[in-house]
Amino acid sequence: MQNNYYFLKKVSLALQNHLLGFQLIEAFSQAKDELILRFYEQKTQHFFYIRASLSPEFTCLSFPTDFSRARQNSVDLFELLIGAEVINIRQFLNERCFGLSFNQGLTLLFKMHGQRSNVVLFQKNQAIELFNNNLEKDWEINLSILDRPIDQSLEGFLKNGFTQTFPTFDKEMKEAIKTTLLENQTPENQYTAIQNLLTLIENPQYYIFQKSNKIHFALFPPSQSTTDFELFRVFENPLEAVNYFYYLYISKLQLLKEKTEVLRKLEKQKEKASFYIQKAEEKLAVLELENRYEEIGHILMANLQVIPEKVQKITLFDFYHNQDITIKLKEHLSPQKNAELYYKKAKNQKIEIQTLQENISKKKRELEKLKAYIIEIQSITNLKELRKYFKVNQLSQVEEEKEDIPFRRFDCEGFEILVGKNAKNNDLLTQKYAFKEDMWLHARDVSGSHVVIKYKSGKIFPTTVIERAAELAAWYSKRKNDSLCPVIYTPKKFVRKPKGANEGAVIVEKEQVIMVVPRG
Repeated sequence: MQNNYYFLKKVSLALQNHLLGFQLIEAFSQAKDELILRFYEQKTQHFFYIRASLSPEFTCLSFPTDFSRARQNSVDLFELLIGAEVINIRQFLNERCFGLSFNQGLTLLFKMHGQRSNVVLFQKNQAIELFNNNLEKDWEINLSILDRPIDQSLEGFLKNGFTQTFPTFDKEMKEAIKTTLLENQTPENQYTAIQNLLTLIENPQYYIFQKSNKIHFALFPPSQSTTDFELFRVFENPLEAVNYFYYLYISKLQLLKEKTEVLRKLEKQKEKASFYIQKAEEKLAVLELENRYEEIGHILMANLQVIPEKVQKITLFDFYHNQDITIKLKEHLSPQKNAELYYKKAKNQKIEIQTLQENISKKKRELEKLKAYIIEIQSITNLKELRKYFKVNQLSQVEEEKEDIPFRRFDCEGFEILVGKNAKNNDLLTQKYAFKEDMWLHARDVSGSHVVIKYKSGKIFPTTVIERAAELAAWYSKRKNDSLCPVIYTPKKFVRKPKGANEGAVIVEKEQVIMVVPRG
């Protein structure tokens, strides 16, 4: 109702008492769909501000007591008006429009038509500048015919009906008198109800309340039948009322925006964690089922004397399952070396199983934490509390501008992740761009990109960030198509390049392993 005709009448009347004799000294925009007008009165040395917020999502005039202009990214507008004096405020009849009349025959029209709202400068009756140039039809507005005289007498109502007689009634006003507009009511009773409502809003109080989780502005109290509302404040002054409404609405809008953005990220992380747990448990089941490398090593050691040299496979008796088993061999290795190879595989497989079990437990804890975050954030209704919660739980980070560098770049929770593009580029990343505090990652036992998480002073590397970097290391490697991939990670100080080694070749002196699903 902040753009209702009857409220705009009160606004234009209040401006008549505030703005006459003031000069416009600044007109600028520093935010999309927002116009700021700054006025000054020489005698009293007072300033007055009008803020026109004209986005399609939210259209509202407000009147801040002060406004600081940004040093950058602001543009001057309506320069022809600068220095002009306000000599009159004109409210157009039965139109959601009013104009500030200046000397020199200039008028600044505020057309408050919802999604098609605009501010238009006129020289006499001709439009000469639009705030929103996309509304091309506003060039055709003629001030001389903007008034809409309507016969709103009982006779006019009986002749033309409700809609044509009172087109200025908005949804809330119609709702307030809906019971008397029913067909079983006489036209005279309907007209009486309309006049009673008009009398009420001629000397209104302004009600700011919340209903169905939305902020509302009204010229009359909520209906007695309305139960799901919370009344915030009641005002006598229209400018103070709309300022309070604007503040509440924008705060609510910003609250919703920030909640939605973080919840979207958390839901994505929750989905990713659930997917990881599913894949990891499937992989673990397979590994535990096929965990026979140590048994095969024992079978080979028990049959060293009967295994011929340089064979690719051998069939032996499996004394664990009382049946024959065919075992693959490396023909260039001795039977004992083949057994040792299976023991090594068994050791690696045990490490892989243990790592998977640890990662699954860790990921399940993370999943529960994410669920708790989501429930808590959904329940927060105050922007200040929301931001405090984000800060305490490190759920949002300010991103900094990054210099142009020759690697694939990713961002995760405010940490920069760099990925090499080829062997030469890997060398450049690891040897020149990575520092000892950075985290270094690489897919295990296969060729692939070097990955570096850049260190942030005073912050440890979160597990979620390491996992994301590991996913990238797996994706940009020969294991890209595996269901799960082991990735080694270590501080860069434990990675060194041997003298004379090929491009991209390094020795890792100390490492940890993480199992991830390859993801780019």
